[in-house]
Amino acid sequence: MTSIPRTPTAIDKVAEDWVDTLVELAPTLGTYIGRDEVNDRFGDLSPAGHEAIAAATRQTLDALTALEPVDTIDEVTKADLGAELRLELELHEANWHLRDLNVIASPAQDVRSAFDLMPTASADDWSVIATRLAAVPDALRGYTETLREGIARGVTPARRQVVEVATRIDRYTADDGFFAAFVADATPESGQLPASLARTLADNSAAARVAYGELRRFLAEELVPEATEVDAVGRELYALNSRRFLGATIDLDETYEWGREELARMVAEQTAIANEILPGSTVEEAVAHLEADPARKLVGTDALQRWMQETSDRAVAELAASHFDIPEAIRTIECMIAPTQEGGIYYTGPTDDFSRPGRMWWSVPEGVTEFDTWRELTTVYHEGVPGHHLQIAQAVYNRSELNSWRRLLAGTSGHAEGWALYAERLMEQLGYLDDPADRLGMLDGQRMRAARVVLDIGVHLGKPRLDGAGVWDADYALEFMRQNVNMSDQFVQFEVNRYLGWPGQAPSYKVGQRIWEQVREAVQQQEGEDFSFKAFHKRALDIGGVGLDTLRGVLLPR
Repeated sequence: MTSIPRTPTAIDKVAEDWVDTLVELAPTLGTYIGRDEVNDRFGDLSPAGHEAIAAATRQTLDALTALEPVDTIDEVTKADLGAELRLELELHEANWHLRDLNVIASPAQDVRSAFDLMPTASADDWSVIATRLAAVPDALRGYTETLREGIARGVTPARRQVVEVATRIDRYTADDGFFAAFVADATPESGQLPASLARTLADNSAAARVAYGELRRFLAEELVPEATEVDAVGRELYALNSRRFLGATIDLDETYEWGREELARMVAEQTAIANEILPGSTVEEAVAHLEADPARKLVGTDALQRWMQETSDRAVAELAASHFDIPEAIRTIECMIAPTQEGGIYYTGPTDDFSRPGRMWWSVPEGVTEFDTWRELTTVYHEGVPGHHLQIAQAVYNRSELNSWRRLLAGTSGHAEGWALYAERLMEQLGYLDDPADRLGMLDGQRMRAARVVLDIGVHLGKPRLDGAGVWDADYALEFMRQNVNMSDQFVQFEVNRYLGWPGQAPSYKVGQRIWEQVREAVQQQEGEDFSFKAFHKRALDIGGVGLDTLRGVLLPR
């Protein structure tokens, strides 16, 4: 990073204006990056709202196309922002928004999750929350209107996704569900809320619960009968979504075959380590041996949260002193138990001013009370340091060179998740996974990610099953994952439903790792004895989030 701020350019201005446009049209995204001025509302989720975003996208793309870069930073911004804008228009023209419903990342979840990141320290904060709670019904009505438009045009999500989302909404609307519990705990740091605000919160929370109940009825009564029975989206839509999550165009058939080879390699590596843990054992036997070890187990979410925080803090302190350049501003990461029980572990970046630090969230499924440290240690490195937190917070910190879009919004799942898997392997190389049990846990995750490449492409492209008995479908996908993941069946079922409804996202982890490793190896070959891991990582992370084609172009110029 430079000590003298770079003079913003015309291309920077287009990118900054695009951030402002997105914050205005999609306020939940504004909440994510800390633009609190939009925390009192939601965007227009109706067809008209989607058309407004598409029109703004076209206008921004035209403005960007007309400009010439003045330096290499401009070149990256123009290439990456232009690619993202064009892809968003392709997805819009393919009517993806009319079928945008899945079990993990669609407007059905986004409206609720917006409240997770809102400030709650003062009565004023809770007043803003009350206003946004009052906006939930209109937001969900707009979303329902969009899904109805999809029904009218014969563009609908898979029935499996609709049924699952309808069921999960019960966790929002129950008397002890999210909205009721959220306002029941409303207390500012200074004391009790004013009685009038407490009543408003209760009333608006009740209205939000009713609105979600109406969405559930729509899903069950109107959308389920019209939803498609087919889980696969087909090659054309899959290719669009693959580009969306990677920021790169890949050969899907070659990647499928590579995924099969990578999975076999992971299995062989796991088998060798299982023998280290328990001589002569299979992987399953070694896992059973570790799961029976109380010294490697955490009981309760409080213990889980403390362990996550202690592990993260230790990694930051040690890596900052040795292997990474970690600015003081990003040395804080908060480890949180998510207020939902939907499954999944995720990271949310810091606000632009770091008033809200980066956070690692663990959404613990209902009934899950025990956690295996050997299995999850690599996950903490994946989500924290040197994984997502180092990568994302570093980009936020680099304001002297990068515009707001580059620091806060640019990038893809393939770039971010690929880096996080790359970071897991790096921690192994640095000696943080020397315990064979911890390495087995890392490989368990890597094996799952390799299996997802095969499953995701196999299902959505209708590839022949590996056993030769027909083509990939949901039932075979579930059977396949059960064979390749040593986790609870509840978790496996959630994961498979996620892949079926979010095409192209799950493979982006392992494919992204593959591209990160290919780029590093190529740079090593170019630089020879002058190559430095620390310098490579700093150069790569200082770029900020970008698509993987852009990353390759910057680090390996022709």
